[in-house]
Amino acid sequence: MTAIADKMSAENQVEESDVKTFVSVNEDYYEQQFKVIGDKRGFALTWNWVAFLLGSIWYGMRSLWAYFLPFVALETLSVVQLARGIWGDLGAPILARLPGIEATLQQRYEQLAEAKKNAPDSVAGFENAIASLERAVEGIKADAAAANATSLQLIFYGAIGLLFIKVVQAILANTALQARFAKWLSDRTIGSGLNTQKIALSSVLTTVTYITCSLKFGFPDQVPSLQTFPSDPQIQGSVADAIKAWMAGAAISSEWFFDGLVFGIRTVLDALETIFVETPWPVMAGFVILLTGLSAGWRASIFTAAGLAYLGYLGFWDKSMKTLALLGTAACISISLGIPLGIACARNPRLYTFVRPVLDFMQTMPAFVYLIPVIAFFGTGKPAAIIATMIFGGSPVVRLTVLGLRGVPEHVREAAMAFGANKRYLLWKVDIPLAMPSIMAGINQTILLSLAMVVIASLIGAKGLGEDVLEALQYASEGQGILAGLAILVCAMMLDRIIQGKGR
Repeated sequence: MTAIADKMSAENQVEESDVKTFVSVNEDYYEQQFKVIGDKRGFALTWNWVAFLLGSIWYGMRSLWAYFLPFVALETLSVVQLARGIWGDLGAPILARLPGIEATLQQRYEQLAEAKKNAPDSVAGFENAIASLERAVEGIKADAAAANATSLQLIFYGAIGLLFIKVVQAILANTALQARFAKWLSDRTIGSGLNTQKIALSSVLTTVTYITCSLKFGFPDQVPSLQTFPSDPQIQGSVADAIKAWMAGAAISSEWFFDGLVFGIRTVLDALETIFVETPWPVMAGFVILLTGLSAGWRASIFTAAGLAYLGYLGFWDKSMKTLALLGTAACISISLGIPLGIACARNPRLYTFVRPVLDFMQTMPAFVYLIPVIAFFGTGKPAAIIATMIFGGSPVVRLTVLGLRGVPEHVREAAMAFGANKRYLLWKVDIPLAMPSIMAGINQTILLSLAMVVIASLIGAKGLGEDVLEALQYASEGQGILAGLAILVCAMMLDRIIQGKGR
């Protein structure tokens, strides 16, 4: 029993030491509060006067930033109401409309005087207009007076809101800090204690937020720079001109490279268009149905046959084949470049460090923005549309190839190397087969994203189903647009069944 008591005493001493290290100040108070919170099941009601007085600053000092940010926003809302009610001119925004109306009213007075001399028939019209403007002026003045009369109401609501927020902060403070203390016990890298940097950071952020928001909403005319960002239109113009000049110079100096790239893309595109478009439709339809049956099963081939019948009977066959040829060209190039790049990035983390921001840029930049440099370097037409489609849809195959190869179990690779597998055998017989589901998902995503670009690509001269959708948007032809959109959907679903059939 003595040994157990000694052990419990030692644990209590360790816990007291941990609390002292974690909180730095008022350790006895926090030790007692942590014990109350830990012993009670559910939420324990406690009160922290320091958190009540300092508010969000206390949460920042204690590194409770998840509480700091929403509390700063709520406090600022109440402080702004107080500032508007105490110092703000609530009627100023309403009275700002008066100069324009008064100028119009003065003009109508002058026109009325002129009409009394030269055109007596129009006097009544001017008098009615003047009466209407005078009523508008009186209404604006009345609204401004009513707005100024709400100042006490704003002060009351702001004070009540600030008091309520501080009560909530005082009640949640010890519970939030105890939860952080529990995490700190298992991970000592979490920040603890108090230091000058955290105190200064939370105080400055809170004070600056209070002051700037109060000035913006309470005194909108005093600090104009807070209303809009102080930008200079000349800077934007000069940078835009510099980019335009650089793109023009790069297009001229690298014309041979882009011409060669366009020639290669057009060669592949012409070959695929010959296969898809020139092949008799019964042969092409039978080939697609057979491929779907072998890949995804004969039930899927029935759906494919129905989809092909939809494309044919509604007159979308040729345009669908042209769309598939354009899509196939973009997808083939993206996949043939993306999979080797993904393998290289999976084996070389430093290379992936440089490639990943480029992939992020390709995926986050709006698709329409791609068309600007593409037109500058490649002009308009199908090759330019294929380049834009490759940029938009080329990222998933690289990312998922890297993900699949990095997900190969290390013990499997070690077992293969133990049996004498070299790097080439390890890649082709171990890594790629095990990563194939992820790689196939990347290929599928690349193809479907490329198909999603057909409408946007039609803006720069790509033919196919996207052209019908674009015309429907231009001429408000709802029926044509829906039918063409369903045709694009049919093409996407058929490709998905063919590519991912066995994987499912």
